[in-house]
Amino acid sequence: MSFLAPFFLIGALAVAGPVLFHLIRRTTRDRTVFSSVMFLPPTRPRLTHRSRLEHILLLLLRCLALGLLALGFARPFFRRAASAAGAAAEERRVVVLVDVSASMRRSGLWDQARERAAAVLGSVAPGDEASVFLFGSKMTPLVSFEEWRSTPAGARAALAAQRLAATAPGWEEDHLGDALIGASEALADTDVEKKAAGPREIFLISDFIAGSRRDSLQAYDWPKNIVLKLETLKARNPTNAGLQLVADAPDADRLTSPAMRVRVSNAGNSTREQFRVGWARPAGDDFLGAAMDVYVPPGQSRVVAVPLLAKATDMERIILRGDDEDFDNTVYVVPPEKQRWKVLYLGADAADDARAPLFFLRRALPDNPHLAVELVARAPSGSVPAAELQEARMFFSTDSLPPETIAALRGRMLAGKTVLFAPKSAREASTLAGLLGISGLALEDVRPADYAMFGDIDFRHPLFAPFADPHYSDFTKIHIWRYRRLNPGLVPAARVLARFDSGDPALVEMPVGQGRLLVLLTGWNPEDSQLAVSSKFVPLIYSMIELAGGSSDEASQYYVGDFIPLNSGAGAGESTTIRRPDGTTITLPAGAAGFGGALQPGVYLISTGQHALRVGVNLSAAESRTEALPPDELERYGAPGPRSPPDAKRAAEREALVQGTEAESRQKLWRWLLGATLAVLLAESALAGWSTRRNSAAVAQGGSLS
Repeated sequence: MSFLAPFFLIGALAVAGPVLFHLIRRTTRDRTVFSSVMFLPPTRPRLTHRSRLEHILLLLLRCLALGLLALGFARPFFRRAASAAGAAAEERRVVVLVDVSASMRRSGLWDQARERAAAVLGSVAPGDEASVFLFGSKMTPLVSFEEWRSTPAGARAALAAQRLAATAPGWEEDHLGDALIGASEALADTDVEKKAAGPREIFLISDFIAGSRRDSLQAYDWPKNIVLKLETLKARNPTNAGLQLVADAPDADRLTSPAMRVRVSNAGNSTREQFRVGWARPAGDDFLGAAMDVYVPPGQSRVVAVPLLAKATDMERIILRGDDEDFDNTVYVVPPEKQRWKVLYLGADAADDARAPLFFLRRALPDNPHLAVELVARAPSGSVPAAELQEARMFFSTDSLPPETIAALRGRMLAGKTVLFAPKSAREASTLAGLLGISGLALEDVRPADYAMFGDIDFRHPLFAPFADPHYSDFTKIHIWRYRRLNPGLVPAARVLARFDSGDPALVEMPVGQGRLLVLLTGWNPEDSQLAVSSKFVPLIYSMIELAGGSSDEASQYYVGDFIPLNSGAGAGESTTIRRPDGTTITLPAGAAGFGGALQPGVYLISTGQHALRVGVNLSAAESRTEALPPDELERYGAPGPRSPPDAKRAAEREALVQGTEAESRQKLWRWLLGATLAVLLAESALAGWSTRRNSAAVAQGGSLS
């Protein structure tokens, strides 16, 4: 038997009162007439007998009443009966969350996780319910509540242990916050089914790294009756260094020294500082060529540019050596393949004329590790071979063109190509009208009194988007000596991308079929403007190349779990085959938007018809941040996080008190004790009354009260 208020048992000492009252003998109040005793010698009174207890039964009844009253105020209850009644009334529901993110691949962690899970499931009573979930970037059920209920009680823990033994950590990122929310909602769903909220517990088995994502917990309102219990795992090697691929800057294509940039991150509690980084062969751990020595102090990171090997054809991996844990020491790289473009220039310019547009255009076209442009110049008076028209990816023209060439260019624009037309004078209005397929179009030569400047520019358009930053958006230093005036209202769907300070259009985009015609109403040669000698000319030409489709929009680097979009324009109507790094293949139906099954790092080959694309999938950089979370980190997000030992002891005491209160409120033994006290008091009153009447009758007959 236990008591909620044991201090009231001190009141049982009040039973000493009736005993003392029974021991105190009161002198009789009766008077007896006697003669004078003046002649009698005084003598000391002699003790004839000691004080003794009288009316023993009455004394016992009074002591029993006081004892029962003290016992009732102490609020007793039976703990075993309470546990049995509680189990019968409310069943316990448990969710076991097991971390299978990439950081769990560290040595010793997965064995610990399975042992902790087995211990937790072994403590689940036959009348309780449990479920097991795995979580990385997503939450996956391993044993559901329904399976637990349908499995015999003796085989439930063995079923979960068997499935855990067949599982291993993956390569996904640790979304700890989403997993906790999912576990809480799973418990809430069972409450709806059972229509009763019994004890609910979440056992979280994880290494609790600092890189886990917890931001989703900020806006989550935790239920009040869920208990979160943390099972923290510790790796054999607490320190770690990781390798991550660094994304190229937007202007990286213009670099002349090709290299892949990687970041080496060293944990704050690491005992190592010296590492080696370099290319590795597709199979094995040997370096492909010379490795680079990298010094990274604990808690810091370094970005290293690993040069591309000129003669190597199997560059797919960059590895890090010198670290205790190797799960994050490899990045998979798809080096950029150099694209070769052919651009056709139609103009009557001499190749060596330093004042002609062709001279500056030839030097502005990009030639970098990603893109090489071959410029082919043709005089407008001669015929252009059909093969060159078919192979050219973009067209430049500055002179009047013959009708057959105009028709050929218009056909290429209708098929989706881009033509830049920069008329040298108003005489080229007929060529412009032919390219657009309209009539009545006129140009007017304008020569400003001093000079004109670029005024309003649409930086929202992809052509000028690279200049949107305030550091690069100033075009006012480019002086315009002469330009051509055009009324864009005569061209349907024409869009003015830039204007001169006079308000006249400077650059107009005009759609033609699936392609476009860009009309630059001033030349870049020195006779027309300073555009060719300004810092804006080369980026502007490169932006036109990108707009024409010269820079591939297909990304070649992803993270594990990312959705990889497929190129809808390549192999339309054909199925897509994806070869995973382990050699297995998967086929997607025609029209599939993308592939979401990249669940392991490596190089994936995506083939659609004649189009093939290689992409690298790497581990998230957050998984390399293996430092332990602070003990109170989850509590900051409102979750009942880890506690220190003193707090855990007080929490256990509070839990025991709550359970005792619930048990006492169900049993209500104090009611029976108070009822027994009233019965004893009634018996005592009846016995006391009978004794008084009996003594009074004895005195009336000449007796005495002794």
